[in-house]
Amino acid sequence: MTLLKHSWLLPVLLGALGSAAHAQTYLPTPHDARMKVHPKTPLQAYAFELQQVKLLDSPFKVAEQADTKYLLKIEPDRLLADFREHSGLQAKGKRYGGWESTGLAGHTLGHYLSACALAYASTGNIEFKRRVDYMVAQLDECQKARKTGYVGAIPKEDQLWAEVASGNIRSRGFDLNGAWSPWYTVHKIMAGLLDAYLYGDNETALIINQGIADWTGNTIKGLDEAKMQEMMVCEYGGMAETLANTYALSGQKKYLDLSYRFYDKRILDPLAARTDILPGKHSNTQIPKAIASARRYELTGDKKDAAIAEFFWQTVTDNHSYATGGNSNYEYLGEPGKLNDKLSENTTETCNTYNMLKLTQHLFAQHPSAKFMDYYERGLYNHILASQHHETGMTTYFVPLRMGGRKTYSDEFNTFTCCVGSGMENHVKYAENIYFQGQDGSVYVNLFMPSELNWQEKGVTLRQDSQLPANTHVTFTVAAVKPSSFKLRLRRPQWTKNPQVRVNGKAVAVAPDAEGYLVLDRKWKNNDRVELTLPADFYTEALPDNPDRRAVFYGPTLLAGVLGTTEPEPVTGVPVLVTTNNSANDWVKPVDAKQLRFQTAGLGVPHDVPLIPFNQTGNEYYTVYWDVFTPEKWATQQRVYEAARKKQQELEAQTVDILRVGEMQPERDHSFIISEKAETGEEHGRKWRMVNEGGMMAFTLKVAPAKANTLLLTYWGMDNRGRVFDVLVDGEKIATEDLNKYKESRFYDISYSIPPALTKDKQHVKVTFQAKPNNSAGPVYGIRNVQQ
Repeated sequence: MTLLKHSWLLPVLLGALGSAAHAQTYLPTPHDARMKVHPKTPLQAYAFELQQVKLLDSPFKVAEQADTKYLLKIEPDRLLADFREHSGLQAKGKRYGGWESTGLAGHTLGHYLSACALAYASTGNIEFKRRVDYMVAQLDECQKARKTGYVGAIPKEDQLWAEVASGNIRSRGFDLNGAWSPWYTVHKIMAGLLDAYLYGDNETALIINQGIADWTGNTIKGLDEAKMQEMMVCEYGGMAETLANTYALSGQKKYLDLSYRFYDKRILDPLAARTDILPGKHSNTQIPKAIASARRYELTGDKKDAAIAEFFWQTVTDNHSYATGGNSNYEYLGEPGKLNDKLSENTTETCNTYNMLKLTQHLFAQHPSAKFMDYYERGLYNHILASQHHETGMTTYFVPLRMGGRKTYSDEFNTFTCCVGSGMENHVKYAENIYFQGQDGSVYVNLFMPSELNWQEKGVTLRQDSQLPANTHVTFTVAAVKPSSFKLRLRRPQWTKNPQVRVNGKAVAVAPDAEGYLVLDRKWKNNDRVELTLPADFYTEALPDNPDRRAVFYGPTLLAGVLGTTEPEPVTGVPVLVTTNNSANDWVKPVDAKQLRFQTAGLGVPHDVPLIPFNQTGNEYYTVYWDVFTPEKWATQQRVYEAARKKQQELEAQTVDILRVGEMQPERDHSFIISEKAETGEEHGRKWRMVNEGGMMAFTLKVAPAKANTLLLTYWGMDNRGRVFDVLVDGEKIATEDLNKYKESRFYDISYSIPPALTKDKQHVKVTFQAKPNNSAGPVYGIRNVQQ
């Protein structure tokens, strides 16, 4: 790529070439003059500036490189197209596809601004600084052209915001006056601008952000509290958090007051009272609310905010999280500790963990504890790193945990979901929480990731060499201009036993302190060397509601059983583990331990399975949860499987006709017609069809005129959306279905008796699915007619 090939690079400020990023997270750092409001809550640990930490060779570095390569393929002018057009300016590029051509248009630009600023801070690549400065300059032009402070790209946004300002509020949860979560998009743009300021050193970005914040205040100033609460039924992203950060950076209290206006009493008051009201709630709608509380607590000392953030984190990590550290199924949280029936293609939305890690770092700064970084490590290693295809840089919306499932990745220019946006950021900020500075001048080592910390204030560089868990030895080497006294705090991970420490070759007896850290307090000299041994074993973690369904770990790393590139058969396609031995160390044997390649050791039925780190899976089918049986229980389970096979055989014998949806010839054979609002796809190993917003689909089916006929339809449960539709046979309604009543993540076979009068003397009937207004019909995964 050359500068002259891209017109958008030409107006970049010349001063950018020599500027240095003062990068940080929103956690306070000592002596940062840009933070006009200092914490009222005494913090115990501070973030190092992101540019002070350099990743060394590791899978995390590979992921960073794949991400930066992708970021440089994106054309800013295409993300800016609608921003310019909506401001009365001529677009300089064609808008992208996917969500950027829908109601959430504009959100990706905010993520992309953040990602480029983070990439600049992490890598020092000046190309990212150029892109940040160009996009900020374009948004500045858009804001000045509008003359209201607002910048955006949402369809019909001027009418939307005028209605909101007038107090005309309409929402069903993810729409506000017909727009798709518009405050969510506003937040992403504001967050991108603040990151451009903090990580990209662009002062104009802060000015634009304040303009949007002022516009926000003007838009909602006429809404009373009841109207605000009504409006917040619709997802509003991290508006409260961003306004709190705008307060911290500007010193203007009006922005803190605005932050508190985005306070959802329906959710946050029960959390403050330590009541778990999360079941049935959309996960990623709630996490940013808790982040805002954590940030406000730092800035104000508000104990209610502290209670919300702490209780929310504990509840989600204890009661709603899977082995990966991720949470949710179909984006929603279920009953506490009830996960066994919620393993699907749509588990663990990636944005959720992106936000949970943000919340975790705030809580760690307030109360440093290994428990926070144990969770952070789990989510980072086993969800975030696992969410990227490391060759292409593409990311997943969900990280599926269906036994026998596989990941679905975004494409480069026609997806742009929320998780593509957060994915742009995820893989250029791995360095941000490896190290923290203690309030007492110590340094916390939170993550065992090959890296180098340049601690300028101490004149010390700390290099960490690690290949965990392939090698259990971690080495720290000190480079010091002069001897320097400080405490080195090494996290004792929850997955290790009897860690050992050597300093300059001599064994040192050290026990974990109350926070779970091994503390070495000494005057450090140049070339001092610390060797930390963290013995790693194989161990399992069961689902909370099924002790016999277990995930296998090695050290911090979740292992996946690789099942090949062919879809496993339903029910019996994923091998089970049959053993009387509960020691996971005896379940697994090495194939190439240095590359973390293992295999089940003679207990896999019907065959053993190769195991690799889950974060290294790509396009193959896999399982991370295993059903574990004793020989006696396995004999019983085999009878269950045999009964299921027999039932299927009986069903086939009774079948008059079957329509395989999503397949061209079967649909043609059944005169399949569908309205323009149709969708098709494949999940849970089967194809599906549906129609949206009052649409219809219809087809013919053979019937047995002299027998009782039953329409048998297959749905997937736990869908949580408007799925109400009529089922008609030859124009007569035989049922109204609401898929939301099926609460488990599994297939449901639902029967509908066809009145004999509708099949008498007929060989075929026409079946129609007609969606109710504001609802969809389907998805339907299977259609058949059976005779009794």
